Amino acid sequence: MRSETCPATAYDDLPYSRGGAVDRADVGALVQSAVDGDAAAWKALVEGLSPLVWSVVRAHRLSDADAHEVYQTVWFRFAQHLGRIREPDKTGSWLASTARHESLKVIRSSRRLTPTDDPQLLDRVSEDRTPEQSLLDSEEAAAQSERIRRMWQEFEELGERCRQLLRVLMSSPPPSYQEVSSALGIAVGSIGPLRQRCLRRLRARLDARGVL
Repeated sequence: MRSETCPATAYDDLPYSRGGAVDRADVGALVQSAVDGDAAAWKALVEGLSPLVWSVVRAHRLSDADAHEVYQTVWFRFAQHLGRIREPDKTGSWLASTARHESLKVIRSSRRLTPTDDPQLLDRVSEDRTPEQSLLDSEEAAAQSERIRRMWQEFEELGERCRQLLRVLMSSPPPSYQEVSSALGIAVGSIGPLRQRCLRRLRARLDARGVL
């Protein structure tokens, strides 16, 4: 796992396992303990989050052998990158995403080796949306909404002149530079350079806060 920020919110109200062996609130502390070499914490993570991993793997209708291979691969990847997790309390999201990714890799590989052109036989992924897929999609949507919210927050911190200009230029249909000049009292030749400066300023603010 690279030091990426995992999507948030979708698992906030759900236990990671059917038996509730480990809750989302406990995962961060367990991951940190596992990083520090606590074998009991690692065991608790595997036992508590395995049902989540298995549910994603089984949704892809792999053979028993392939399913077990994917399961082992997911935990191997997790162990490899354990010390680089920036948001350990969202480990379940990463495990579910990795399980889906590894399952699809196996399916793509099997398609290349299967001597048939029957799409019914080749399409081994369930067309029904599983609860895990719905949760992951919900996480992605929530992360996108948060990025948009933060972008507008930074936009409001720009100077008044930049805000006015960018709002006018974002109108639909877009106005001509002559119309912008008349509305804002800006010389036509200055609109383009000012727009670029405002966008660079906005991008710098977003970059500094990790929004982009």
